Amino acid sequence: LLFLWSITVSIFGIGGLLGSSGSRYLTVKYGKKKCLLCNNVLMIVAASIMGCSKIAHSFEMILIGRFMCGISAGLCVPLHHQYVGEISPKKLRGFANSTSSFFWSLGKAIGQISGQRELLGSQSLWPMLMAACGFPALVQLVMLPFFPESPPYLLMHKEDQEGCKKAIRQLWGEGHHQAEIDDIMKEKATMKNTKILSVLELVKEPAFRWQLYMIVILTATIQLCGINAV
Repeated sequence: LLFLWSITVSIFGIGGLLGSSGSRYLTVKYGKKKCLLCNNVLMIVAASIMGCSKIAHSFEMILIGRFMCGISAGLCVPLHHQYVGEISPKKLRGFANSTSSFFWSLGKAIGQISGQRELLGSQSLWPMLMAACGFPALVQLVMLPFFPESPPYLLMHKEDQEGCKKAIRQLWGEGHHQAEIDDIMKEKATMKNTKILSVLELVKEPAFRWQLYMIVILTATIQLCGINAV
């Protein structure tokens, strides 16, 4: 039982590692909006599997659902930051990116509170708690089709200048947005002259060794403080 409990908890992180590792390839190939839409479907399926685990008398369904949730969360973290940052006007970009951290923390707090025995953590209601992660995914799945694809993706990867202008007008309103388009073109030119390192190349690169150590230490200690420690 202890082993199964440990695997159930930790398999989320394994899924998260796999999801985040594949996020760059998927976003370049399919675009951020499509990836987010498919990611929501994955989360809804995972929530449904976990929600039905008690009826099916199957702990394996919880393991599978947790693993799928981890993959979805691993994909969502970089996707969400990139998409929100790229569709926001420049003056609101910092604020828009900071809201994601706020809502991550708020979601964790709501999950902890909802999991109390007096609420959804009871013997009869815990499947609803496990399936609750599908509700935000369902909301985004319904609303996201009304938003355009990321303008930088359309211009830099699809080379669709008209589509980029249309997306910018839809997001930021009518007006002269040539300066923003020029900024995207400059970024594209910079990226052509910049080598993108793989994870293995990053680990082996001596110039980034101390930065890598610092990130690893910070990320590890985050797991030992605050709501995670509780």
